[in-house]
Amino acid sequence: MLFVDHTATWGGGEVALFNLVRALDPARYRPVVLLFSDGPLGDKFRAAGIETRVLGLDSGVINARKDDLGGGTLLRVKDVASTLGFTGKLRRFMRQQDVALVHSNSLKSDLIGGFAARAARLPLIWHVRDRIADDYLPCKVAKAFRLMCRVVPTRVIAISEAVRQTLGSNPRVRVVHDGTPLPGEPASQTTNREGPLIGLVGRITPWKGQDVFLRAAAIVRRQFPNARFQVIGAALFGERDYEQRLHERVRTEGLSDAVEFTGFRTDVPDLIARLDVLVHASTTGEPFGQVVIEGMAAGKPVIATRGGAIPEIVVEGQTGVMVPMGDAAAMARAMVTLLSDPVYACQLGRAGRQRVTEQFTIGHTAAGVQAVYDEVLGSTGRNAVLK
Repeated sequence: MLFVDHTATWGGGEVALFNLVRALDPARYRPVVLLFSDGPLGDKFRAAGIETRVLGLDSGVINARKDDLGGGTLLRVKDVASTLGFTGKLRRFMRQQDVALVHSNSLKSDLIGGFAARAARLPLIWHVRDRIADDYLPCKVAKAFRLMCRVVPTRVIAISEAVRQTLGSNPRVRVVHDGTPLPGEPASQTTNREGPLIGLVGRITPWKGQDVFLRAAAIVRRQFPNARFQVIGAALFGERDYEQRLHERVRTEGLSDAVEFTGFRTDVPDLIARLDVLVHASTTGEPFGQVVIEGMAAGKPVIATRGGAIPEIVVEGQTGVMVPMGDAAAMARAMVTLLSDPVYACQLGRAGRQRVTEQFTIGHTAAGVQAVYDEVLGSTGRNAVLK
């Protein structure tokens, strides 16, 4: 079985892929991970004992963001030759490895890996981790991708009902929620001696809402002057201006002694374990919410913005608190409520962990994905032992 991903970085989709590959039944599947460039992701897979290959793709195609695809990144004349040549190499690689099924993990690997798999006449699964909607992708890209989902892949795995709805009525789509490894039973609710610690985890980019989080933090500090806040994550090159504006906001709001920017971290679970409250602040509907289930699995009370797939994860008032997207005042009120009532906060944390245990572990994800594999292989007559 061949897993294809275009990036070598360590992001939410790659965390989900890493967890999934390790959770598959080793008696039935032999996974091979193919990356289009080497880096931290490849290192993680190799350290876990997973066969990992690298087939280099032009950096201009690799580094194009989904926001730029409307400009035709994969269709520009200067990129067409290298992309087509790479697709041919990828098809030959699939043949040489005697691959039984191709599973692509991102929009770019869906397109490039998908056409190579079709040229090699191999069954193909697209794992769609983005909402294919005009508020998330350029309109032309969303429309074209929805059309291709009907003709290119054998099956499509959508990571949430919210994602499935953006794909329209398509009988090839199956919903399998992402999952997370369940950490050990958390200790009693974290008590930070220096004051309560509230954190937001995610890439620093405008739609992740770090600015909303900081506006809410300024409000909370008026009532809890010893509260502290962490912004966990880093900006990509094209988002450094936004990161700089965040630092300026911290200074103008008088929060320099209360806010820590951790930068990119590989120990996010450890950082989450130290929080009193985990906040999700996205201003555009999330395709899923990996960080939300990680916080719930750790037994943390979670505040999340209501949009995208978040209502599929959080039961309002029972396993977490939801607030409107972009509403700093509502977010601040939710923070104050949890800091003022630690018993309620602890109840939310326990209930959130129970919900993850029942619905969102990586074991649930692996079982759902393997059911799709069985469906595909049954329809193609391929052997159930995959490479």
